[in-house]
Amino acid sequence: MKKVPLRRCVVTNERLPKKELMRIVKNKEGEVFVDPTGKANGRGAYIKKSNEAIDLAIKKKVLNRVLETEIPDELYDELRGYVNE
Repeated sequence: MKKVPLRRCVVTNERLPKKELMRIVKNKEGEVFVDPTGKANGRGAYIKKSNEAIDLAIKKKVLNRVLETEIPDELYDELRGYVNE
């Protein structure tokens, strides 16, 4: 049986299969973006694919703290787009 890769959501602290999470990356240039492939270079943070997790991330500024940078509102809109697909 193949082992399913688990990752921890930075917002809810749940361990979930990688496919149930979205990866946000901060690269060396300081750019922050959503990484749908999961292979981009840089510091990655995983967040659960749910509007509740995104709302909580905005409220508590979790991604700002984890990625040590200011997260633009457009990124949260992009995350909502992935959730609502």
